[in-house]
Amino acid sequence: MAGSTLASPIADPRTLVQRTKHVSLAMETWRRFRRHKLALVSSFILLTTLVAVALGPLLWPVAINDIDFTARLAGPSLAHPFGTDDLGQDLLARVLYGGRISLAVGLSAMAVAIIVGILIGVIAGVSRGSVDAVLMWLADLFLSLPQLPLLLLLIYLFREPLKQIAGPEVGMFVLIVIVIGGFRWMPVARLVRAQFFSLREKEFVEAARALGASTTRQVMRHILPNSLGPVIVAATIDVAAAILAESTLSFLGLGFPPDIPSWGRLLFDAKDYMDIAPHWVLAPGLSIFLAVVTVNFMGDGLRDALDPRKVL
Repeated sequence: MAGSTLASPIADPRTLVQRTKHVSLAMETWRRFRRHKLALVSSFILLTTLVAVALGPLLWPVAINDIDFTARLAGPSLAHPFGTDDLGQDLLARVLYGGRISLAVGLSAMAVAIIVGILIGVIAGVSRGSVDAVLMWLADLFLSLPQLPLLLLLIYLFREPLKQIAGPEVGMFVLIVIVIGGFRWMPVARLVRAQFFSLREKEFVEAARALGASTTRQVMRHILPNSLGPVIVAATIDVAAAILAESTLSFLGLGFPPDIPSWGRLLFDAKDYMDIAPHWVLAPGLSIFLAVVTVNFMGDGLRDALDPRKVL
């Protein structure tokens, strides 16, 4: 037809649109995390440990307080894979039970430290002047205090009142979680504060501010979500530190009572039998070692996966 031109297929807008597959931040983080082989293996080991201690009575239905003097200080066998203690109690059952306590203390103390640290870091990062100065002075004060002597003092002062109020197991659990978590929030607070100082001058925050977003919306919608990457890595470090702190307190005899076998308490009970029953020390010692190492390797993998400057 005169005066008309054929439409070129190159000019067709449908051929110019490149359909790209949308990848969420979570999927991209997982893709980067799984390239870290040690972190991936550590995640599997830690998950297996969590399932084992959670399902301990189903996997190994032996009571933790069954006494058998005929099997006293027996080595590993089919009947007792981890051996027995000085009362003939099965160490596998006690290690599985103690794992619940030690891992629960680590996770709970980490949650306390992260929540308090984020709250104080956000307040310090948003405010200026005297409020920020006072909060950072408080963080510096806690960082300068000797932690282990204070932990011992606080537990010595408050363990008996809490035992009378909430019972020996729950009372000691609450006290240890609060005390350990209360001495781990300072690095998180300083980290969140530094992230806020860096992010609040970015273009996307200034754009939200120019559009009339309130300070609360700027914090909750724009700044805080973008500062959680380093906080997640710090959380893994706090879990490992809390497990070691609880084990240290129990090893010194100021943790859980003797009839509640946490991993640290098992080490405390086994210290006098290391020469004649080394299996008694190895069972809880290796459990603590695996828990701490796997959590630290997971932290390394998360650090690499959440670092936008690292190409994987």
